[in-house]
Formats: sequence, C-alpha cells, structure tokens
Amino acid sequence: MTDQSGNIFGDGPVVLQVGGPLYLQLKRWVEDAIKRGLIKPGDALPSERDLALRADVSRVTVRKAVQHLVQEGVLVQRHGSGTFVAPETQRVEQSLSQLTSFSEDMARRGMAVRARWLERGLYLPSPEETIILGLGSGERVARISRLRLTGDVPLAIERASLSSSVLPEPLTIADSLYKHLEKSGNRPVRAIQRIRAANIPEDDAHLLEVPVGSAVLHIERISYLATGRVIEFTRSTYRGDTYDFVAELRLGDPSNGARTP
Repeated sequence: MTDQSGNIFGDGPVVLQVGGPLYLQLKRWVEDAIKRGLIKPGDALPSERDLALRADVSRVTVRKAVQHLVQEGVLVQRHGSGTFVAPETQRVEQSLSQLTSFSEDMARRGMAVRARWLERGLYLPSPEETIILGLGSGERVARISRLRLTGDVPLAIERASLSSSVLPEPLTIADSLYKHLEKSGNRPVRAIQRIRAANIPEDDAHLLEVPVGSAVLHIERISYLATGRVIEFTRSTYRGDTYDFVAELRLGDPSNGARTP
C-alpha cells in the first residue's frame, strides 16, 4: 500500500453518505476523496481488502464500485500493479471553421505532438473507398493510420484513405499529410465533416488507453480540391475526455432565405 492510502482514510473510519446502493455510496466517497486532493492523479488506491475493512462493506461491493470508476475513466487498473487514480488529461479545443491538419492545429497551440504509425501502404480499396474517392477499375488506395499523442497521452486515431495516384508512396510522409499533399498541389481547400458520439471498440480502446465502451467522438471527413475532386476520406476517433470541438455560429441573412427567430 502506498503512503497515499493513509491520507485517503484519514484518522477515523470511512463514513459513507447514505443513499442508494452501497457500491454507489463508496463510489461517491472515492470520487470526493479525489476531488479534495486526498488521493491524486497517479496515486495508488488502497487495496480491495483495506477499503472493504475501513468502509465496513464487502469486497464484492468494493470491486463493483472500482469497476464503475474504471469504466468512467476515474481510475485505471494496471495488471500486476494495482488500481490508480487516472492521470489528468489536458483538454484540447479544435475549431470546426478551419480546415487544418492535426499537426498544424496542435502547433498553433504550442503543444508538442507526435505520431505512432499504425498502417502505411497501398491496398485494394473497399467498396466505400471506391465510391467516395471515385477510384477507377484496378486503382489502388493509399491508407495511412496514425495514433496521435501529446507527451505520453494518446489523443486520437486517424485513418486516412487517398487515391494511389495522389499518394503513390505513403512511406514518404513525414509529420503532416497536408504539407505532403501541398508539395504536389493536392492540398484540400474544403471539407465536409460529420461528428457523432460512439462507444469505442476493444482494439481502439487499448490504443487510446481508455476503458472498452467509453464514449468517444467518431469523425468522418471528406476533403475536396478547388476543382471539386474528392482528395481524402478520413475516419478518426477522438477521446471524449480530451477533445472539445468549437464552432462559431452567426445569424443568417434573412434576404438569403435564412430564418430568424
């Protein structure tokens, strides 16, 4: 047990706030201890046995409370090490009114980011890629997938698809896809982006270091050249606890058919 466990218990017994099932009472008590700084991000939670004894509840109750806190991202469990308070994550705001790459967006905020390549190569396209990118018969698709991180904290998974005629050598991309496309005059100038809430599947949850089934933002972007040609089809998954998308809204001009309240 770490020194922090003494702080979370204090000198007296654990007093749970009455109301609801015991596991929810214990859950609220742990959350309150974290809010008050009695146990801090990265600190180990007392053992299941100690929590059960001090709170005068069963170990099954403790286990259920901890499971809910893990599912909500308040706690993290490390195999063979124990249960810890989840590290604090810095929230990132991204504008929905500008078409920028992830690297450019983070650089403007002075944030050091890096990418871990998950996939880079030429492949046979899926039916969806063929239709959206307007690929011809026998044409291959270039796919690049990256895990985006700031420090050691994963923020997003990006999976981009482009025609092989636009990106014949995916391995030559350095940090920014858009900077790479700009060299050949193929940087997109506009895009349609759709954002929806989703529950993260197991493989992506491991990459983003969040519980399976956590709420995430799933984003599909179709980007266009000035000619109207589709240049990029991207599907991204952003951690819901680190990202805020911000849009500026303006009142429409009634003379152009916009409705006023």
